Amino acid sequence: MTPRSPRPDRPTTTSPAQSPIPRQSRSRSPRAGTTSGAGAGAGAGAGAGARARAWAELLRLPALFTVPGDALAGAATTGNRPNPRTLLAIASSLCLYEAGMALNDWADQTEDALERPHRPLPSGRIHPSAALGAAGALTAAGLALAARAGRPALAVAAPLAATVWAYDLALKRTPAGPAAMATARGLDLLLGATATGGSARPALPAALTLATHTLAVTMVSRGETRGGSPLAPLAALATTGTLAWTLTRPPGAPGMAPSRHPAPVFSRHPAAASSLRTVLAAAFVTTSGRPLLHAALNPSPPLTQRAVGGGIRAMIPLQAALAARSGALASALLTAALAPAARRFARKVSVT
Repeated sequence: MTPRSPRPDRPTTTSPAQSPIPRQSRSRSPRAGTTSGAGAGAGAGAGAGARARAWAELLRLPALFTVPGDALAGAATTGNRPNPRTLLAIASSLCLYEAGMALNDWADQTEDALERPHRPLPSGRIHPSAALGAAGALTAAGLALAARAGRPALAVAAPLAATVWAYDLALKRTPAGPAAMATARGLDLLLGATATGGSARPALPAALTLATHTLAVTMVSRGETRGGSPLAPLAALATTGTLAWTLTRPPGAPGMAPSRHPAPVFSRHPAAASSLRTVLAAAFVTTSGRPLLHAALNPSPPLTQRAVGGGIRAMIPLQAALAARSGALASALLTAALAPAARRFARKVSVT
């Protein structure tokens, strides 16, 4: 439920690490009559590692760290502690997110064969039917997990799954594409709220905040391949600043929706609550705003891609801040703790 777009700045040649079969295993010396057990084992291990990397690229595994915070932020709005149904919502979100990733590349395979032949499907490292099968299986698993969390959760997960498939198959390149992506993120937060045992209504302001950020990032992502106007990065930068300001405002402040579930821990420690919101809002601005400013000054494809990647990673401090605003200190800290891992893994596999 984040923008998934090409990376044209990557080299189109396939490195030995990306190749489905190591070069050593594809050519044997005619003088070698047999392959030693150690050599065969090394070749098999390298082949398995290459396949695992191909699937990691297809599924954008580092982006998974941006998913649990949706459900945790939604659960925080209910005034209840996360429970086993919250965990089911997180698992459902992860499955539906990965289904969208696999389906995205399956739908784009013709275009990728021309513009991005290094990707897993056009390079032959993953068969298209395998990607489509994975998308279907992950969608079914996501809906089954949501059903285990209860009917209200399934009632949110079903339109979420439909939105993911509609975006990838039909809406991505239409004017409705960014709105569809934003809707998916908002629904993902509502899934956490309904699964935890609360109503979706108190979670609507948080869902709208997350959807607004997603909409801004998705609009920027449309200029990744060819660059474009600085207007989209500038608009996203303004959106980032506005959202950051609202995150520092306590529930019930003028212009803010009152909290129906004031948190005892924050009512006892208002200074700590305010400090945490400020720190998380600053992390959100730093992660998203800096690359957006660079893209606004120079909307070239590489800088635009960095801006999109920063916007995706910024969802983690945004989710943590939303949880903090609802009084869920533990959920906010747990969500924020995912950021370093997301940043580290993003250096190995692209999140876009």
